[in-house]
Order: sequence, then structure tokens, then C-alpha cells
Amino acid sequence: MQEITLWNGRTVPRLGMGCWALGGPLYAGEVPLSYGDVDDTASRRAIAVALELGIRVFDTAPNYGAGHSELVLGEALAGRDDVLIFTKVGQSGVLETRQANPPDASPTAIRASVEASRRRLRRDRLDLLQLHLNDYPVERAAEVFDTCEALRAEGIVSAYGWSTDDADRAAAYADREGFVAVQHDFNVFQPAREVLDVARRKGLVSLARLPLAMGLLTGKYRPGAGTGRNDVRASGVDWLVYFKDGEPAPEFVRKLAALRDLLTVGGRSLAQGALGWILARSSHTVPLPGFKSEAQVRDNAGAVEKGPLPPGVMAEIDAVLGA
Repeated sequence: MQEITLWNGRTVPRLGMGCWALGGPLYAGEVPLSYGDVDDTASRRAIAVALELGIRVFDTAPNYGAGHSELVLGEALAGRDDVLIFTKVGQSGVLETRQANPPDASPTAIRASVEASRRRLRRDRLDLLQLHLNDYPVERAAEVFDTCEALRAEGIVSAYGWSTDDADRAAAYADREGFVAVQHDFNVFQPAREVLDVARRKGLVSLARLPLAMGLLTGKYRPGAGTGRNDVRASGVDWLVYFKDGEPAPEFVRKLAALRDLLTVGGRSLAQGALGWILARSSHTVPLPGFKSEAQVRDNAGAVEKGPLPPGVMAEIDAVLGA
């Protein structure tokens, strides 16, 4: 099984579970910011299966369902000191209304967010705290990470990092002792070369968000078979790439069709092939595929058993994509 040794000396399977979908609805006014409705019973079953299959990393945030994702994880993982939970600061929501709050990464907001996350997750100490504002001004981030460092000194946070796709932002704080990880978009359509180079040079763990391109790389979504209207992929927000108005973007549908046979080599599902591509591309990355069901967890976890895609297949994929 593919494994990685983290900053704390813990060795874990090289796959985590992204818990955005477990939060259920969140809105900015009427604009959906989540993957729609969720069944908490199914979520708890899926988490239990992940644990049985050896998964030990779960990534969440206070704005995933306005804290509901953290509540579900806290209940399901209570007393499990063998499990690492990563969460974030900078974005949050109001659970009662399922409305997103304005972004806030001030020291006061960070401390309030951390205390709320600790309560919901039932944890005295947070394993990893990440700034959840992709384009936060790099000079203002010094105050953010000063606060994170103070929380680390107080024993409330074990380590911290930044959820950003900007290599310069990650590099700016990578030399701090407590700064150990960068979370960023990374999938077969988005190779993230610059961020990965920073992570390699600075000894950071790369955490791959959207490793399945918001579900497109599972093959589930085809033109005419899109998402529900209460799904972020139907929201039309300007940062959406892989979906437009709830349907997979045509250019990525074409790319996936060209890659299908290569990704499914060796009996892999499409999802396993897409995750195997990440495992082959970077030895210091932990993919964080999302899930709502036991079946999705089993499919994703199978990628660790099947391992990285073979070098020859990786070269063929590069040729198809013109990489």
C-alpha cells in the first residue's frame, strides 16, 4: 500500500478523504456553495468504511455546511487518536440559516473559529489548521500565521498551512517551523507544477483538492446528465472550471474521452486511474477525494491498493494532453 510520512512522524496511507460534501447545503444568498443535500446516516457509514480500509486523514472546514461536516466527523471519529483531522480558518457559515459569512482571517476570528472547530470535532488539539483564502494578500498573511504559531505554542494547533493555488504565497511562509502543508487543486487536468515544485523544495506535504475534478473524473457526469440546481457545480460562480450550469464543460468531456482507456488500465475504475495519476506524478502528495457514500469510499480507497499508474501510461497521458 502506498504510504507517506507526515511532518509529525506519522506514516499513513497516501490517500485522505475530503469532507466538503458531508456538510450539506451552504448558500451565499441564493447561490449554492456545496454539493447539495446529504444523508448523515450514509455519511457515518462511509466514514466507518474509510476507517476499516485504513484511511487515517480527513480534511474538512468550518464552511462545509456551516460547520455540519465538522459535527459529523466529530461524532464519527470521537476517541480515535489514530486519525488525523485537518480543518481551516478564514471562511465560515451560520448553521441555523446555512448562509456563508464574509471571509475573516483576523486574529480574533481565527481564535473564535478554532474554538468552534475544536468543539464540533471533539478535539483538544487540531492536527492541521489551513488558511482557507486562496488569494489572501501575501503581506497580510503574516498576521494569520503569527496567530497560527501562537496557537501552536499554546498546544491548540499542531501545525498549519495554506489552501492556495499560488506558488509564491506558499513559498512566502514555507520556512516557518510550523508551516508544513499546502493544499491546492491537482488532477490530471491541472498538473499544478509550480506549487508542487515549492512543496518539493521546501519539504511541504502537498494536499490535492479536487483530485477528481469535482466528480467529472469519475465518469458519472455526461452532457445531459448534470447536477441538481442546489449544487455548487450549477451555481455559475466565476471559479468553476469543470462544470458550467450543472453540466460538465465540453472541453473536459473531450479530454476525459481521450484518456479513458489509459486511466482504466489494469482494471482500475476511472476514479482509481485519476488518483493513480496523482500518486505517480508526486511522491509527496496526499489526494483528498470527496465522498458521500460507502461505494465512493471503497472506489477511492482502491486507488491506494492498485498504486500509481505505470510510467509508460503516464507518458501516454502526457502525449494525449500535450504536456
